[in-house]
Parts: sequence; C-alpha cells; structure tokens
Amino acid sequence: MLPRLLLLPPSLHSLPARGSRLLQHALRPTGSPPLSPPLSVVVLPRPFRARRAFAMAEHTDAPASSSSQPPQRHANRLASEHSPYLLQHAHNPVDWYPWGEEAFAEARKRDVPIFLSIGYSTCHWCHVMEVESFENEGVAKLLNDWFVSIKVDREERPDVDKVYMTYVQALYGGGGWPLSVFLSPDLKPLMGGTYFPPDDKFGRPGFKTVLRKVKDAWDTRRDMLVKSGAFAIEQLSEALSVSAELNKLSDGLPQTAVHKCADQLSASYDPKYGGFGSAPKFPRPVEAQLMLYYAKKLEEAGKSSQADKTSGMVFFSLKCMARGGIHDHIGGGFHRYSVDECWHVPHFEKMLYDQGQLTNVYLDSFAITKDVFYSCVSRDILDYLRRDMTGSEGEIFSAEDADSAEYEGDPRKKEGAFYVWTSKEVDDVLGEHSELFKDHYYIKPSGNCDLSRASDPHNEFKGKNVLIERGDPSAQASKHGMPISKYLDILGECRQKLFDVRVRRPRPHLDDKVIVSWNGLVISSFARASRILRTEAEGTKFHFPVVGSDPNEYLEAAEKAASFIKKQLYDEQTQRLQHSFRKGPSKAPGFLDDYAFLIAGLLDLYEFGGSIQWLKWAIQLQDTQARSISQSLFCTLLLNCMLFFICFELFLILRFFRMNSSLTKREGPISTPQGKIHPSSSVLRKITMGLSHQEIQCQQ
Repeated sequence: MLPRLLLLPPSLHSLPARGSRLLQHALRPTGSPPLSPPLSVVVLPRPFRARRAFAMAEHTDAPASSSSQPPQRHANRLASEHSPYLLQHAHNPVDWYPWGEEAFAEARKRDVPIFLSIGYSTCHWCHVMEVESFENEGVAKLLNDWFVSIKVDREERPDVDKVYMTYVQALYGGGGWPLSVFLSPDLKPLMGGTYFPPDDKFGRPGFKTVLRKVKDAWDTRRDMLVKSGAFAIEQLSEALSVSAELNKLSDGLPQTAVHKCADQLSASYDPKYGGFGSAPKFPRPVEAQLMLYYAKKLEEAGKSSQADKTSGMVFFSLKCMARGGIHDHIGGGFHRYSVDECWHVPHFEKMLYDQGQLTNVYLDSFAITKDVFYSCVSRDILDYLRRDMTGSEGEIFSAEDADSAEYEGDPRKKEGAFYVWTSKEVDDVLGEHSELFKDHYYIKPSGNCDLSRASDPHNEFKGKNVLIERGDPSAQASKHGMPISKYLDILGECRQKLFDVRVRRPRPHLDDKVIVSWNGLVISSFARASRILRTEAEGTKFHFPVVGSDPNEYLEAAEKAASFIKKQLYDEQTQRLQHSFRKGPSKAPGFLDDYAFLIAGLLDLYEFGGSIQWLKWAIQLQDTQARSISQSLFCTLLLNCMLFFICFELFLILRFFRMNSSLTKREGPISTPQGKIHPSSSVLRKITMGLSHQEIQCQQ
C-alpha cells in the first residue's frame, strides 16, 4: 500500500470527543495507558510513490539451518511461524516476537514499550521498510534495546490490524501498510504511523529519530503518554460501538442511503477515464454494484434516461479498467490499483479479494447487457485464478507480490518487473505481428508510462511499457485492413507467445495462505459464472488468456474450494471456522467476514447448481453466529460489525437484484435441522440478515 503519513502523537484535545469504551477484549487492558505532549506530525501533501529497486531477503519457509539455504546470521522467533509475511522477517537482526502473551509478558517484565509492525507478504512498502530499517544492524539495536518488537500478518490477524489501523486513521485521517504503532505493555496505543524512511530527509523524521523520541517520551513523560493512550481507547470505543439494532432502522432509511450514495458517486464520476474519484484509482466493485441497483430502481420508477445514465457510468468504467494497465492483458486478472487517473500504471500486486468481487460485477454487467466483452473479462479473471492461484486440493491462494527480480540470480527486486516489456522484447518475440501488437497496446521504444504526470514521476519505468488498449479493436482492425475476427485472433496469438516468454521470468512471490473470507468471495464468483455464462451466444469465440472453459468447470472449482475449507478449516463438533490455512490451520479463529462471505458463497453455490449440502452448511454456520452473539456482548470483532454493516446492506440489496433477474431459481422444501424450509429469496436473505449485527468469536 502507499504510505501517506509520517505520524507522531497528537495533542490530547485533538482526539474525537465521543463517549467511552472500546475493544476491551481485543486489547485485554490491565492498567492505565500512555502518551506525551505532542511531538510532531508530518503530513505528506501527496502519497509518496517512489518505486525504487531494492535488495530483499529471499522468502523462506524454513529456519536458517536448512541445508538448502546459505547460512543466516540470525534467526528470531518468527522462524517457527507459518505466515509467509512473518517468515520473510525470520532472519532480521530485530528480535521479533509473534503476537502473543510471550511478547506482552516480556514488555511488562522489562517495563518497555512495544513496537508493533503490521503488514502482509505482498506489500511493496513493507518490503522497503524491511530492507531499509529491519535489516539494518543499527536500527535493530535500537529496537532490541528499547522496545519489545512484534510482527503481525494482517491477513492472519485482521482483528489486531483493525484495532490499531482504526486508531491511526481516526487520529490522523489516513493509514496504510506497513502499519507502525508504539504500544504500552498493556497494549494501549501511544503513537503511530505507516512507513518511515530510515533517516531524516527533507524535514521529515526518519525511523531512528522516531525511535529516540518515543524512548525519550517513555522515560520522561510517561504519565501523559498513559493518560492519552487511555483516552484514545475510550473515545474510539464510543465512536465504534453499535448503538442501534437493525430493527430500529426506519423503513425508508436504506433507500435514502442508497440515493445519497449514488448522488455522491455520480458527482465524483470521471467521464474521461471512468471510475469514481481521482488518482490513485482503486477498482471498488461495491460502488459499481450499488450504482447498478440504483439504476434498476430508477428504471422501475419510470426514469429510464436517468437509469441509463447511471448504469452507463458503470459500464464505461468497467471497460476503461479492462482496457487499462491495471488489467493484466497477458496473464489475466487485475492488479491492486492504478497510480494515475487513466487506469494505466498499476501497483502490481494481485489480491484474491479483488478478483472475486470484480468477477461478480463483470458478470452482473453481462447479465444486464448481454455484451460478451464483460463475460470475457469474467472468464479472464477466473481462468487466471484456476491456473495460477489454485492449489492441488482446490484451495485458492491469497495474493501475488508486486516485486520480482528482472532475471534469475538478480539479488534486487523491482516493482512490476514481471509484467513490463521493452519494445525490443516485443519485436523479438512477435516478429511479423510486432508492429500491429505495439500499435494496439501503445508500446514505444522510449516506454509508454507518459499518459499522466502521476504515471511515472520518477522515471523508474523509462524504456518500459505497461500494456494498455487505447483504441477500439474494430477501428484498429480497419486501420490495419483486416476483418475484426482475424485481428482479434492475431492479438490472442501474440498474447499467448508473450505469456510463454513471461512464464520463464522470475515470478513474484506467491502468498499461498488460504483465507476463508476471500475464498468465500471467489466461491461466489465461480458459482455464479457457472450459470450466467451459459447465456453467452452460441459460437462465442475466446482469445488468450481466456481459455473458453465449459461453465461446469467453474462450478467444480467452487465446490473444490468449499470442500477444502470444510475439510481443513471447519470443526464439525464445534461447528466453528478457523481463519486461514498454511501448512495447517492458523491460530486465529474465524472472524465475522469469514462466516459472512463463506455463507454468501455457499448460498450462491447452492442457488447456481451445487448440492443441497452447501445450503445446509450455510445454515449451520449462521446458527454458530447466533450462538456466539448470545454468549458475549463485547468481542474483538465489535469493529467488524460496524465496518461490515454497510457491506452487508449492499450485499442484501445485490441479492435482491439477482433474485429478480431472469435467471432460473430452484424451489421446493428443504430438510434442515430446523425442519423444512423453502429456499425463496426472502428465506435466503434472512439467513444472512443476522450477519450485519452479530459477532463470532471472543478472543484476546
């Protein structure tokens, strides 16, 4: 993620003034908290986007003593963890602890603050801070002497990340990863930020300066630190507590909220490049889904022109995204976001949750328009997931890194190295069709990252090209004097050739962790694709990287992923989920989003052709939530309830939208532990209704 702020503690009066009580179960407070008079807050006016090449330690799954690896100078406690992110830091000179009582007890024993660093294995700026600071012996000595240092994989412990990210965002208006927070021994936040450079530069404090200031504040002004930390926790608690139940909402409130959201999105719409808002641009599928729903309501109200305008924003945005560099034209799937306004130069990591949600919105657009452009993009994403992101038992992995070496043996890794091309490379691979392909994808000898000032401000992609389609294929075919069918065939053949060359490059790191919630999102998209894509026109021709699979293969992929989760991450006796899997289940239990998105995926799996066992399992999982909420009122997932409330309102809206589509639905009574039910849309919506205000698991 992009680092936005270099943050030190605020003054006491700058905290939001709202009530008191927060996250007791997440933090397990044992006493008063910390903070000092304000140090300094340095806010960067724009996100810092330098993409420099940097040396990186090789990812490893084993301690340094492994015979297959060179000797390591140090192995810390992270060497015994399963998380790819923690293992990346297992040989830092920093004396890292995983999140747990051992670290907390050490901080209490030594009476020193905790330095908490949170990130994930495919995070570019997490890698940068590791190389610049955590592999630096001098920085490591300061951390080891003055702090107890804890590393957390946000994808393994989203509950911990949510608490401290909310703290940083609430106080400073922004956040990101790596998240860097200083805590008292009883886990109250003292001050925080995101990425810190190692040394003072351009008037900004470096990480070593920050460490010294925190150490000085802890030694000389601890009482104020403690009071401010406690106050921050109380205010956040009040701000984030759930004060209203779903049944207290007025009947018209959801529609009013949708109307206001649609108005705000329309006001931020970019008519030139598509999307809502300005650079950096993220593909936010929930916004597109809300606008499609709103367009449908306008159509029902007889406002056809307004409905067409609203849906047109979505369709144009999706086409701009698919033609832009944020879309991997050679291998399929979408990158994380675009650094410019024209969807051209991306941050190159690929996240599973983006693939699942984007597939669904492209499927929805195809279901509405019957334009195979959208169905082909859906297939493009799903075929990428099946080829590169699926394990031997059907499990679906989490992410691919943005950074990789330019050639085998290169000790330095660069962002986007796996995905960019020089003009000469394209010439050498494609031969006679090189000029046609370069014209279509705007490939130039000098490089093509020149469409926006934000695309490559530091000239780090000089001479490199990120593929982008700037012209309409039909117009391009006419320009080259050939039928559109032949033109598309040539482009597909060229992409296949480039793919065959690219696959021999050093690949970005694959985070092969299996996360229940993200798998739930993709189970939904595979299941829906298996039915919706059957309505493609007979004889539709597909071009690489789209394989043209039988839709039944997508249903099979969904069922395999669901079966893996049930086998590896579900306890039949307790009927509870574990959050993630890598070489075994993680220590973290299932969170609200794990239950919610898996239940949604299972419902789609059943509705679109899967076995009745998936509906029964969805009901069991919902029963687990009902039992859990009755056991505790204040759990670590209090934050999740608030943050996912809106998501599930939108989910229910979208489900209503789908239920009223022309797709066939099965009816008839179903035997469940609660008796016979009819799987009508109202019943299925009620199964998920409780998700917006129920919590799953109480834990430290």
